[in-house]
Parts: sequence; C-alpha cells; structure tokens
Amino acid sequence: MRSLPLPLALIARLTPVAVLACAGWALTSDPEAPPTAGHQQTRQTPAAQTSEPSSTAATKTYATAPSPCGSVPAATVKALVPGAKTAGKEIPSTDTRLRRTCSWNALQGYDYRWLDVSFELGESDQEVKKAYEQRVAERSGGGAVPGLGDSAYSVVNLTTEDKQQTREGVVLARVSNALVVVTYSGSDFESKTAPGTDEINKGAIKAAKSAVAALGGGQG
Repeated sequence: MRSLPLPLALIARLTPVAVLACAGWALTSDPEAPPTAGHQQTRQTPAAQTSEPSSTAATKTYATAPSPCGSVPAATVKALVPGAKTAGKEIPSTDTRLRRTCSWNALQGYDYRWLDVSFELGESDQEVKKAYEQRVAERSGGGAVPGLGDSAYSVVNLTTEDKQQTREGVVLARVSNALVVVTYSGSDFESKTAPGTDEINKGAIKAAKSAVAALGGGQG
C-alpha cells in the first residue's frame, strides 16, 4: 500500500492537545462585583456582626464535572470515530472539578475523524448563561438545537489547508450551571474532500445528547 503524506494540519492535530484545558474555557465569577451597599460607614455591635444566611446566594446544580471519557457510549464512539480507542484520552486540567475534556481521534485508511467532549462548570446559572451567549455570538451561521439542555446551538464550518478540506461541527449546550462543548470534525485524505455538513452536524449533536445526559452524575 502506498504511503500517504499527512497534511501539516493533521500532524499538528494528532499532537496531545493539553492546551484545550487552559485555552480560556474556564468559567470564573466576576472579580469586579461591587460590595454590599450600606456597610461602609456602619459601626457594628457584636450582635450586629452575626451574619444571616443570604437569600440571594447562588445554588449550584452541578458541583463537579463528570468523566468526559465516559460520557459517550462506546457504540457511538465507534460510529463517529471508526478505529479510535473507545476509552478516549482525557486532557489534563488545572481543576477537574470544574472543567474536563476527552478526545477521540483515528485515521482509518484515508478517513480521519476527531471528537472532543468538554464539561465546564460555573458558579451560577447566570454566569454560564452569559458565557454561553458570548460563545454563540462568536460563531455565526449556526442554529438552535431544540430539546437539548436549557439551550443549545450547533454550527458547522468548512476549512481548506494545503488543498485538504476539513469540516468541523461544534455544539454548545447549557444546562443550569454547566456548559457542554462538543467538537466533531472529519477529512478524507484520498479525495482531499470533507464529510458532508449533515453528517458532521448530526454526529456532533448525537455526542452532545449523550454528554448532556451524563451530567446527572455531577449533581451536588
């Protein structure tokens, strides 16, 4: 069988992608939140210093991120990423309670597929909603995914590098204080073309549905 030189894009993609864990996906609370009004000039007595539970304290539905490598059934991995190890590979994270990512990739013959599933947790539903809306705004050309989480969005894009096409689908799904991010891409290195939009979009949504269902294990 003749050997096929791989494009630079594939070689770079097959390198461990630990940068995913620290590329800005962390959801953090606003450090500039103003102090509670009315306390700057007040001298408190010992009795007044006894604090009462705040009725506005944020309640987190999900306290820990589930295992991303266990969030997609083996049968789904085999269908979306033929030839990949179904166990996947978890990417190192600075805080696995709040963010975790798993990747599956394989080159079978001339067909290449890549799947990433990430969980990111925030301090509140409002914080994650804001992060979700910002990410959706950064990705034009997609559409809503009905019935997935509290809200979900999918988009598919085609890129060409060294005359090789790659089609990538991204699904963002928000569930309470959790954000699920699924990326699914593919290329054919014999024809230099990419899988169809429908194939990539449906594959990304299928993986996202499994990932959202797996969130139940991270409830606080």
